Amino acid sequence: MTVERRVFDALGGECEIYAIGLARARLAVAESWVHEMHDRLTRFSPTSELSRFNESAGSWAEVSPLLESLLRECLRAHDLSGALVNAAVLPALLAAGYTRTFSKGPTRVTASVVPPALPEVLEVRTGSARLRQGASIDLGGIAKGWLADRLAADLGPNSLVNLCGDLFARGGGETGDGWPVGMGGETVLLLDMGAATSGTRKRSWGPDLHHLIDPRTGLPSRSDLAEASVIARTGADAEIFAKTALLLGSSKAEEYLAAHDALGWSLTA
Repeated sequence: MTVERRVFDALGGECEIYAIGLARARLAVAESWVHEMHDRLTRFSPTSELSRFNESAGSWAEVSPLLESLLRECLRAHDLSGALVNAAVLPALLAAGYTRTFSKGPTRVTASVVPPALPEVLEVRTGSARLRQGASIDLGGIAKGWLADRLAADLGPNSLVNLCGDLFARGGGETGDGWPVGMGGETVLLLDMGAATSGTRKRSWGPDLHHLIDPRTGLPSRSDLAEASVIARTGADAEIFAKTALLLGSSKAEEYLAAHDALGWSLTA
């Protein structure tokens, strides 16, 4: 059967959707959904649902089922990563100069901000959530892997969704052996698996300045790894594992990945 493909820009980068046995129009609907998710979850628009939630810090605020689920995912990521994947790093990102979309360039670097542990500043109830006064969050890669998982499930039994490098491959692809995906300079076949890459080179704007904040210091990571690619059972887990591995560095990354049942990985200095 024919593989339908759709490529577009959203969520701050290039996105790809592949599916077998679906009409091309269905992929167009999927693309529209990704753009809608971007508009609702971006921190760069003051009218997005995420920005409005950040503005409500200090009070309980009503949140949609979508945002509630993502906030719970942020808390899970914090726990699974040993606090290294911390959605509360937004003030530190702003201090490092990442105050607007990357295409517009950085702004002035200010004093570093060490973020608090996420459970100390975020509470989530059914239909509502509260940030501590002065706290704000960035969904970043957490949202991309999580959204890829859900869109692939919605598209059907043979599809691949790649949202800026966070992906989920469902079914066996065109040959039945898996979807071919590049990872660490090699091609691997993924069947009902997620994958993600975390790195410091793509979004960098000066010596030691990039988008990957180490929550232990509030500064861009000084890891001896420049890139970590991980295969996991979901795209969401792959993103969490990849970011954690990169922040841990080469001396501890493999131990962490093995302990958390990552399915495969590639680490680059």
